[in-house]
Amino acid sequence: MPEPLAQHRYDRIPYLVVFEDSSPYQDVYGGTGDIVALESYLLVPRDVPSDTVLVFMHPIGGGAYLPMVNALARAGHHVVYCNSRYRGTDSALIMEKVVEDLGACIRDAKQRLGYEKVVLAGWSGGGSLSLFYQQQARHATVTATPAGDPPDLTALDLPAADAVVLLAAHVSRHGTLTEWIDPSILDETDPSRRDPELDLYAPDAPHKPPYDPEFVARYRQAQIDRNRRITVWVKEKLDELRSAGRPHDEFGFVVHGTMADPRWLDPAIDPNERVPGTCYLGDPQVVNMGPVGLARFCTLRSWLSQWSFDDARADGVACGRDIDVPTLVVGNLADNACTPSHTRRLYDAIGHPVKKLHEIPGATHYYAGPDQRPRLEEAVGVVTDFLRSVL
Repeated sequence: MPEPLAQHRYDRIPYLVVFEDSSPYQDVYGGTGDIVALESYLLVPRDVPSDTVLVFMHPIGGGAYLPMVNALARAGHHVVYCNSRYRGTDSALIMEKVVEDLGACIRDAKQRLGYEKVVLAGWSGGGSLSLFYQQQARHATVTATPAGDPPDLTALDLPAADAVVLLAAHVSRHGTLTEWIDPSILDETDPSRRDPELDLYAPDAPHKPPYDPEFVARYRQAQIDRNRRITVWVKEKLDELRSAGRPHDEFGFVVHGTMADPRWLDPAIDPNERVPGTCYLGDPQVVNMGPVGLARFCTLRSWLSQWSFDDARADGVACGRDIDVPTLVVGNLADNACTPSHTRRLYDAIGHPVKKLHEIPGATHYYAGPDQRPRLEEAVGVVTDFLRSVL
């Protein structure tokens, strides 16, 4: 166990990172079309100077007050939490643009704030983003989005980080969606048309937990198949718009049923200490058709960049092989969002020889609640010790 941490008072300083946007169309609401302004927070412990800053970014942001972010600052770390341009909504989110946003934040931290070293702190969905970013910062290969639009990451001169810390992270947004999507839905325009053999939540569902491995294998393939059917339709719709002479037009659509992972009902699948019948958003049956599920509201380009099983590039496992800086992977063993298989796949994928895996019994996804304080302190202590050893 790490040594007890000192507790520091810290200041939270809000600021903006502003830069010009090269997009031929606007996909976020408000502001001027050619300017991006990223809402950011600098957490500075009082009387604790540092040349190193931990930078958090999640694709849809909103985590500036997470227990982990605050606890790291109290432990004496300088922390930046920067929201991407898609703060609070992912309906039109383009992962390549989020990489551009993260690059602007890191460049600002180095050039204006004066930090010499940067640690990418990838919490939850920020984990695969951090690995995608670091891969492209070291050797950029992506010249356009999967739809063929800007940005060209090879032209951005992205500043690389000096270390990576992954905290309660999943392998990717598209991989997670595919593991959660409801494969019983047969018609995207009428979600009541279902394959009864694959409907986990039907009162008369023929398969009940604990699920047979053969059923799980069939179910997983059907999830991939549904994701691919949506992708085929998306590409056809984009081609239709372009053939009509409207190359920058978009089309919004709904994806029903995106919280039907059998692991939420069967604790023997990817086992940890989570409560069966729950997920991080509540009752998975309700979330499955509720308004806040993953990918519920989409656009064509966002689907390809963010959710397509075959086209999206922010894949933590694929990008992890190219990581050439020390990396820490922390998993929470009562997490009902990012389960152990994600934690261990990420760790196994990291290509740098200096890497560490640490799993925390009883820790939940958010470390929320008084009973989580010892687990949160353990996580922060592990991060502190790791960074002291590699930077």
